[in-house]
Amino acid sequence: MTSIKQFQVTFDCAEPERVARFWCEVLGYVVPPPPEGFATWDEFNGSLPPERQGAAFVCMDPTGVGPRMYFQRVPEGKVVKNRVHLDVRAGTGLVGEERLATLEAECARLVALGAVRVQLLRADGVNESCILMQDIEGNEFCLD
Repeated sequence: MTSIKQFQVTFDCAEPERVARFWCEVLGYVVPPPPEGFATWDEFNGSLPPERQGAAFVCMDPTGVGPRMYFQRVPEGKVVKNRVHLDVRAGTGLVGEERLATLEAECARLVALGAVRVQLLRADGVNESCILMQDIEGNEFCLD
């Protein structure tokens, strides 16, 4: 029996490079080097047929620990709530006002990058506080 140890997170979106670069900033990820034989991603992109240009983009954890993220262009826009979302873990181990202050500071940084703050969910005795947010194309994520 095979035991899968790695996975990739794939986003459907309208502008793959734009969304990928947003998530690079959020997570401290990087854009990998262009394919062999190309000096830049723009050069590689220009070598593709017109219908494939700008159709996908990738970012990755520079430490190799986190999953690779793949962004692919799709024709339809986002219409309903995500069934899967990312939890961006900014407040791990923190509670109460210290956690809220940390989440609010990170929320301000992400809003400056183009994210949208949706709602603060305060600790309820079972779950700690988190902030519901949306990325630059409306994909939901939790600042946790």
